[in-house]
Amino acid sequence: MCPASSRLCLSSEKTFDPLPQNTNPTGTRWEMFATATRNFVEEVDNGGLLIPVSSLNDTIELLTVVVKRKRFWFWQKPKYLPTDFNLNDILAGDVLLQPVTIEIDFIKFNGTYGDNKQGAVDANFSHSGVSLHAKDSSKLQSSFDSLKKDEVNVQELLQGSKSRVLDMSHCLILQTKEKHRRVLGIVKERIVTTKPCSVIEEVQQGGECGGSLTSCGPKCSKVSLKENGKLSKDSNVTMEIPTHTTIAYALIELEIKQDGCYELCLMSDTKGGFEVDGQAHTRLCGASGADLHASENSRLQQDLEKLRDYFQLLSTLPASTRSSLLQQLTQVMQDQVAVRALQDVLDQMCQDKSSVPGDVMTTESQTQNVQAILDLVEQCGEAESAQTGQATSLLTALHLISSALDEMTNECRAVLGMCCSHSVLNTLELLVQCASGSGELPLSSAHLTALTEDVYEKTAHLFASSNMRLKRDGDTVRTEIIQESGNLPLVLCIAVRGLTSLTLGV
Repeated sequence: MCPASSRLCLSSEKTFDPLPQNTNPTGTRWEMFATATRNFVEEVDNGGLLIPVSSLNDTIELLTVVVKRKRFWFWQKPKYLPTDFNLNDILAGDVLLQPVTIEIDFIKFNGTYGDNKQGAVDANFSHSGVSLHAKDSSKLQSSFDSLKKDEVNVQELLQGSKSRVLDMSHCLILQTKEKHRRVLGIVKERIVTTKPCSVIEEVQQGGECGGSLTSCGPKCSKVSLKENGKLSKDSNVTMEIPTHTTIAYALIELEIKQDGCYELCLMSDTKGGFEVDGQAHTRLCGASGADLHASENSRLQQDLEKLRDYFQLLSTLPASTRSSLLQQLTQVMQDQVAVRALQDVLDQMCQDKSSVPGDVMTTESQTQNVQAILDLVEQCGEAESAQTGQATSLLTALHLISSALDEMTNECRAVLGMCCSHSVLNTLELLVQCASGSGELPLSSAHLTALTEDVYEKTAHLFASSNMRLKRDGDTVRTEIIQESGNLPLVLCIAVRGLTSLTLGV
């Protein structure tokens, strides 16, 4: 058995090596850039076609070939892996495609995003007292300034592609084809900086602790100990971004035949991929089979019903394990990088059956938080025995929750993190049942007693950020799923139901 501090062992064939730790500020800067580009896309094209660039190392030009990797659950956004090749590199023949490109002014963009967290604990006993106060604030300022958009003339690209075929012996095509759920796409447009710009992150952390202890002996002699301390940490990191840096792009996917002929997927609802001879394409786990003509509530109910076994598994874990998992998940979900790191590791272990850790750079604290969750999975695996498959099932159940947390917006996840008490989660679970059922619930319901004014405001905000409405109408609370809401309502319901499963009986 390998020590828990170094790796996770789920069986003799599967091991988990520690997450890569961010031991220098470079990793922080890469994450700053990725966060800034995600914020940009959420502001200007939320739910649209633009894909944020995640690394300054990615060189993305028009016609660059990008590998799209579909994820484990159908509601997860795909991952995009830019390559070092363009479309001409993987075409058969020597004649180059050279469609006309168009350059237009896009927008001028500057944004500032931040959050503040603070808390205090005071405890008084007959002869002692302890007080703890903490405050944490962060601000990310993105100054992209004037941006331009480069785009390919798609009509010319379509015309030039009619008589061309791909070189099916090219190493990129061979390696992509042998992997499941991989699609090739080419960059049709990109958003580019026109002058040097910057991303600035400011973090302020501070805390105070104070305590006193008084002891009275048999002769009434008094011994007093008083101690006060302050801790503060400030950081200000600036990243300079050069001219002509791509911060977002859009793709045209390729539908590739076995003989190398290909078609451009011009419609957003037309998906690319490799032709499979005599085999059906692999469906993603949890894929929705709900009737397209069913109501939003009914589809949500059917999708949640398919996942019931995972929630049931979590609810039957030992109370101490559930309590620890809830505590660790609540801590991780406050940190976007930690959520991505947990999701990346579980994704590798569930989908690729690989022991290779993810590529998300983490600090020592983030690594410890994620490792604590994986250690709990290991302990459950030992208790249930490897032959039962319990460890693998629990791994998938945790992957289910982490994937939902990862798909949430930062704002939505932050609000949910403030609602992770036993009573509030049970209230949220009732509202999830309401949203996937009749859409209304009497306020007199036993578990809705926790729906105080403050909790109601947080919950209404949580629903609104997930494309749902929550409103009170007399003695009734009503939920409504906004039409064409995408997967956000399902994602919120999965997160709530998963977290609530860890509170049952705790």
